[in-house]
Amino acid sequence: MKREILFVDDEPNVLQGLQRMLRPLRDVWSVQFAEGGAAALKMMAEHRFDVVVSDMRMPGMSGSQLLSAVRDRHPEVIRIILSGQSEKEFILEAVTAAHQFLSKPCEADVIKATITRACLLRDGVSSPGAQAVASSLKALPVNPAVYAELCEQLTSDGAPLQKVGQTVAGCLGMSAKVLQLVNSAFFGLPRIVCSPAEAVVLLGADTMKSLTLSCQVFEPYAGDSQEMAWRDALWASSRDGAARAEARAQAKGLDARAVQAAVTAELLRDCGKLVLASQMPEAYAQVRERASLLGWSAAEREVFGATHGEVGGYLLGLWGLPPAVVDAVIAHSAQDALLACAA
Repeated sequence: MKREILFVDDEPNVLQGLQRMLRPLRDVWSVQFAEGGAAALKMMAEHRFDVVVSDMRMPGMSGSQLLSAVRDRHPEVIRIILSGQSEKEFILEAVTAAHQFLSKPCEADVIKATITRACLLRDGVSSPGAQAVASSLKALPVNPAVYAELCEQLTSDGAPLQKVGQTVAGCLGMSAKVLQLVNSAFFGLPRIVCSPAEAVVLLGADTMKSLTLSCQVFEPYAGDSQEMAWRDALWASSRDGAARAEARAQAKGLDARAVQAAVTAELLRDCGKLVLASQMPEAYAQVRERASLLGWSAAEREVFGATHGEVGGYLLGLWGLPPAVVDAVIAHSAQDALLACAA
């Protein structure tokens, strides 16, 4: 079955150029084009699409506004920004609307690889409902205590970015989002970044302040005392697991970058639990009750038709995180994480 792809731009010449560039993919993709956001939403109301790729700056409805509407109306659709505008304010405007960011000009092979991998990861989540839950998420909820510490650091004078990075690296929700941003094509880095602490330094103080204080991307999790206790335990477990992964990776003699990839894979290993619990709290309460009898994955599959490893890996893949980290989260195995990151 062909993938259904919709490209959106307000300039006909750009759409014509995309059409010519993507013509060799006509056997695997069914590609349609819309001049502007309003036309795109009308087409989506009448036809099912797998992926929407939109320009950022368009009159009437920006790419960010369009993809926000797509997220709310068609949460299962993969959303990508393709734009020549690299100013930080435009990136931050779209950070909760788009899954990935590609910059113009973009070669056909890059577009193909990005879309193909995202669709393959989605195919790995057997439940359409679970696919939509992951795809619709704006950001992972973060630990309230860590969020308060981050806000204090960013509003105080002279807090070093290295210290801010250490704070972010201790929270799986924050770590995933900064890695999504720093690995986007807008930053044009020549290498993949696996370290949340390094990502913070590369993003810079102004971007971190905007993410935290203006855009409010980092939302502290909330709930009753039982729910808060469970999430605190999950956060602590992810942090402890990352420390153990670092020791194991160093013992195996991996280089510094592979060690950091293994650490991040372990930190984010259970992020799918946060996805499901934050989006469907009542259903996930059933999972927690059933997990003692069936195990986590079996209980999740019974309730959701998918496991948290599949859902978490899909989300991180949508966000463009390093493949070694994504694959390790899907495999949900510390040993697999080390092997993937060492490859």
